[in-house]
Amino acid sequence: MKRNYLLLAALIVSYTGYVHSQEKYIELNLQQTVELANDSSLAAFRAKNSYMASYWEFRTFRANRLPSLSLYMTPIRYNRNYTSRYDSEQNIDIYRRQQSLYSYGNLAIQQNLDLTGGTFFIDSELGYIRNFGEQTYSQFTSVPIRVGYRQDLIGYNPFKWEKRIAPIKYEKAQKELIYQLEQTAETASAYFFDLAMAQAEYELAKENLANSDTLYRIGEEKFKIASIDRADLLTLKLDRVNAQNSLQNAEIDLKRAMFALAAYLNLDKNTTIKLNLPDYPKEMFITVDDALMYAKDNNPQYLESKQQILQSEQTLEKTKIEAFFNAGLSASIGFNQVAESFRKVYQEPLQQDIVSLTLSIPLVDWGVRKGKHNMAKNNLNITKLTTQENEIRLEEDVIMTVGDFTVQQQLIHSAEEALELAKLAYDQTKERFIIGKADINSLTLSTTRRQEAQRNYISALKNYWQSYFKIRKLTLYDFEKKMPIISSFDWGSIYN
Repeated sequence: MKRNYLLLAALIVSYTGYVHSQEKYIELNLQQTVELANDSSLAAFRAKNSYMASYWEFRTFRANRLPSLSLYMTPIRYNRNYTSRYDSEQNIDIYRRQQSLYSYGNLAIQQNLDLTGGTFFIDSELGYIRNFGEQTYSQFTSVPIRVGYRQDLIGYNPFKWEKRIAPIKYEKAQKELIYQLEQTAETASAYFFDLAMAQAEYELAKENLANSDTLYRIGEEKFKIASIDRADLLTLKLDRVNAQNSLQNAEIDLKRAMFALAAYLNLDKNTTIKLNLPDYPKEMFITVDDALMYAKDNNPQYLESKQQILQSEQTLEKTKIEAFFNAGLSASIGFNQVAESFRKVYQEPLQQDIVSLTLSIPLVDWGVRKGKHNMAKNNLNITKLTTQENEIRLEEDVIMTVGDFTVQQQLIHSAEEALELAKLAYDQTKERFIIGKADINSLTLSTTRRQEAQRNYISALKNYWQSYFKIRKLTLYDFEKKMPIISSFDWGSIYN
């Protein structure tokens, strides 16, 4: 994500001094948490590196479509050994001592042709040999220029399939990166609301302990004047003990949730995080038809399906062609010369013509090629069925998520209203208990309802944002800006 988000997060972080140690303190809202997760989390780091691997793979594919210039050299090779030679006078093979020096170089330009699968080349060669011994002599050989072409006449053309598959793989990698970052946002929001719930439970537990302690002291005074019986006083004392235990458990849960979020955001484990709950979200109307349309346009699952089918078709064609005979053609025309000096080796070169036709004909293979072809055909059918099933499941996921999102918008209204009512009811019941117009059971029930309303409200917020981030992930569409997420994605932050 944008670097200014990192700067913003860095400015938020402050340091508080303690006697024996220092703890980092950071205050985050939901948006800052998501931005920090997309920039610094290990999940985001893994997604970005996976994309960069695909990026360089695509760059390599494009580079292979361009002419290449290569230099092949054997600067020096020295031999001194005994080697087998034929003696024509005696009609026998004999070993003779050999001592020689070789040098060779070739400069070649090549261009692969996607349409035919062949390779066009232009090259130049220069060779040198010097023999030592009883007859010492030197020779140069040269090919000033040679133009040639290599082609499988009846064979598999990998260039054609690479040209079809590589752009799809790269487009899928781009959308997969955004998909993974949206998944990171969804996961970060889950940790965010888990910590928010733990913080709310902790604050409620502290408040309950304070209230329980106050009510117990009031109960003691009422017991002295026989306003309540011993059973009610013991109940108030039990509530205070339970409140103490609840506070300790809430503190443990708070530390655990805080550590989980800090670890996911790749923050220091001693970081103290204070969360600010998001405001009530504005209503968004998302139809199922729109969500399905955006998912088909943007979700990498559809490109994955297309890629798998193409790769299966590629394998099928390869096995089909290899089931028959193969024929290859290699032809070149140029000039060639041999001389005893470098000056003469490029004078009056002779024309060099080389034509080669190769055949590979399977005679008996016991059905191996036919079996491979049938396997590829069956695998293609399986791939088509699997991709169809995956797309159906994806559509079902989109439909259910849109439905959940619509329901969650409505539930937040009722959860917020219930929380306000529960707080009001608790305050009134507490006041009535103090003046003796409410019993202990009414107070306990009111406290329980308030806690439950607080949990329900945070859960409603969590479910809403989880559904929202999941819709973004499935459709890769920004419903607030009304545009695909890839259109506004900052690719510069990935390449830098």
